[in-house]
Amino acid sequence: MPEAEKRTGQPQSLGGLIPFLKPYRSRIALALLFLVLAAAATLAFPVALRELIDGGLQSGAADADKGQQLLALRGHFFDLFLVAVALGCFSAARFFTVSWLGERITADLRNAVYAKVLRQSPAFFETTQTGEVLSRLTADTTLVQTVVGSSLSMGLRNAVMGVGALGMLVWTNPTVMAWVLGILVLIVLPVLLVGRRVRKLSRASQDRVADSSAIAAEVLNAIPVVQSYTAESYETKRFDDSTQRAFQTAIRRTKMRSALVAFIIIATSAALLWGLFQGTQAVVAGKISAGHLGQTVVFVIILASAFAVLGEVYGDLLRAAGATERLMELLHAPEHIILSKISLWPA
Repeated sequence: MPEAEKRTGQPQSLGGLIPFLKPYRSRIALALLFLVLAAAATLAFPVALRELIDGGLQSGAADADKGQQLLALRGHFFDLFLVAVALGCFSAARFFTVSWLGERITADLRNAVYAKVLRQSPAFFETTQTGEVLSRLTADTTLVQTVVGSSLSMGLRNAVMGVGALGMLVWTNPTVMAWVLGILVLIVLPVLLVGRRVRKLSRASQDRVADSSAIAAEVLNAIPVVQSYTAESYETKRFDDSTQRAFQTAIRRTKMRSALVAFIIIATSAALLWGLFQGTQAVVAGKISAGHLGQTVVFVIILASAFAVLGEVYGDLLRAAGATERLMELLHAPEHIILSKISLWPA
């Protein structure tokens, strides 16, 4: 438990899932391979587009033989089609592999938590409500499944594409993109600060949902007693108050995430549009070609989209971190019932 407390409020809490990932190293490696190949195919598209504009259009426009120009255009469009086919195949393979991992790891995690709970002493169930345990087995594991089976893959894919696009932009327009890169670093700092607040609210939101589940389980297990005392109205109000608290906490979390996403999109778009403006000035001055500018435009779009997706994925990771902390608390709980049984054996 002390180790879990150290990780409270940190996305590193997801490290508790590592033991469940280790048995599937080969699957994870395969998923990463497909992820990198899909990202590479995406990054190859702007390069193929540049070749189409500079090699298939502009060079052909200066030639008298329009037949050669048409053949060149067909070749470049065929290259673009091959990039699209590669992207589709690698993306489908990545989606299937990552989804399989999400389902398998969630099932293993749910089984481990359930087996751990069954080994607890009667004192554990006197201090821990049944609804709380059920919430962790269902809602929390579902959040983990969303991250492992979807959000984490999207985050890694967009991180690879973002870094690749940024690298290409720095390589093709080093001076301009050096300024843009400096601005992006300044954007990351407030994102991390707001992200910590989002994670705390995510943990609080999960706790409030668990409170509602605990109340429902408590009342439904004792429904004859509740009805004999005609306490239906009282219990209904108690449950309504609990769900209202959960709703208010969830809304605070959603507001913070919405502000975070808006800030990321606006700030990165402003920085990248400034870089794009400088690129158009270079075309007018004759420093770069039209194809070079077209390639830059697509790389800018890829980079901006990657940052926007990473903002949303970061929010999902923070929510899953809170859910993982709650699950790890159950998995790391001491098994007093086992110790009591051992003490009964004769010396």
